[in-house]
Amino acid sequence: MSYALYYYPGNVSLLPHMMLCEIGAAFELRLVDRAKNAQKSAEYLRLNPNGRIPVLLDGDLMLFETAAIAMHLADRHPEAGLAPAFGARERAQFYKWVVHLTNTPQAEYRAWFYPEEHVADPAAAPAVKEAARQRLEAMFARIAAQLDGREWLLESGFSAADLFLFMLVRWGRAMPHPPRDVPSLGEHAERVPARPAVQAALNAEGIAAPFV
Repeated sequence: MSYALYYYPGNVSLLPHMMLCEIGAAFELRLVDRAKNAQKSAEYLRLNPNGRIPVLLDGDLMLFETAAIAMHLADRHPEAGLAPAFGARERAQFYKWVVHLTNTPQAEYRAWFYPEEHVADPAAAPAVKEAARQRLEAMFARIAAQLDGREWLLESGFSAADLFLFMLVRWGRAMPHPPRDVPSLGEHAERVPARPAVQAALNAEGIAAPFV
């Protein structure tokens, strides 16, 4: 079994990259150079008409949307333990966390990083960015409260949802009040990169410590 992952260092493609390393399957990394706007090239738009990274090729299956890729990989490789068993109550919790993380903090980061996309008047962009910061802080506070007192998001143990959360905490490292400063999130963000597979993905993307 072999995969190809279209990625850019530090992008949301880091989640499936970490998962592939955890799985131990053969895969090829294919750089989509955002510095050259390659995600908007005609060649890439044939893979993902939305012009977003990542895309995963699994044989003749071409898949975009990071959460969908993550759930697909977890389904394809149950032996990797990246999600609880099918039918288990904790499997439902896994789905909850993947959907929450992609629909809530991941989506909110768009307004933080690219506030100009959300306004008709450029003068309003700083206000949009500030409002996004406040919403992100509140989102991470709620996640931290649910994580408090345990090592991983799921009671059953480590899952791909923890990789997802680590990536999102990492994205906030330049915020005025970064999510790593919330104790349970900061401790979680130290546990995840201690995993050898996560280290392999970070090293391959040229991401050096401090990670968050």
